Amino acid sequence: FVQNAEDWLALNQPAEFRQELLDFYFACNNYLRTAEYFDTFYVSYFECRGRSDLKAKLFCLDPAPMLAEPLKRSQSTIFFSATLLPLDYFKILLTGATDHPSRAFRSPFPIENTQLMIHNRISTKYKERADSYASIASAIEGICNAQSGNYLVFFPSYAYMAAVLELVKERLPEEQLLVQSRGMTETEREDFLNQFSTDNAETMIGFAVMGGIFGEGIDLVGERLIGAIVVGVGLPQMGLERDLIRDYFNKENGNGFAYAYQYPGFNRVLQATGRVIRTETDRGIIVLIDERFAHARYRRLFPAHWRGFQFIQSEGEIKDHLERFWLQS
Repeated sequence: FVQNAEDWLALNQPAEFRQELLDFYFACNNYLRTAEYFDTFYVSYFECRGRSDLKAKLFCLDPAPMLAEPLKRSQSTIFFSATLLPLDYFKILLTGATDHPSRAFRSPFPIENTQLMIHNRISTKYKERADSYASIASAIEGICNAQSGNYLVFFPSYAYMAAVLELVKERLPEEQLLVQSRGMTETEREDFLNQFSTDNAETMIGFAVMGGIFGEGIDLVGERLIGAIVVGVGLPQMGLERDLIRDYFNKENGNGFAYAYQYPGFNRVLQATGRVIRTETDRGIIVLIDERFAHARYRRLFPAHWRGFQFIQSEGEIKDHLERFWLQS
């Protein structure tokens, strides 16, 4: 098909379907170029869309083999990020080995400037979410009542966010609430962020989705943001491609679930919590809501500057911890 299409397009004949054919020709060319790299770290699958639409996809399960050749051509390579945790996971994902030298640097920000709390009496597991709505809304109310200011609350999905939002509206009818919507334009995104102003006289609470446009790459310095509440451990939605990654790494190293779901999810959590402290003088609070954060498999992922975290299990404990923290400001 590609050769026949190329020959016909070269004739430059006018036709109503010319642009459509050209687009499909480029798509097929890209597919064939990608197929040249097909190996054990790739899978090919087909997805039916309707009765007559078929989508073919080449999906890379492991980027390390693809990166190996360009890395060999370089004198040296440095991978740098504030959220490369756990290190061995990223080493395997980027290089295929764990024997490369690595360094983890301490946070330059004073630990005492952050109050990190883990609410380990609320489960946000999918089957138990409906039972968590009221408890999460109550926690948000207690956190935001402790100190007026600007807050961001991150959820694992739009549906979860919408359900809790309705209860927060009832509990905090006087507060300004901002909500991330699907497919926001650049202007809408800027308008959302501009609401986080130091001039706000009352509390403002932004509701956003983890892993989205407000979960990373935004810089709300000082009192533009004094707190982040993260609901859940950030697990990506279960689906075919995530399950393919899980099965692949189960065969490679027995860590399929961690590589496909747990580690990418925790990376979203790290990115969301990183919105609060942006300079050495910022002060703020971070609250993680999910009983799984108390489990060893998550606590071993915590960065060094989280070592002073506090477990909370009730509204009274939230109030006590936050009153002490804000009095030190």
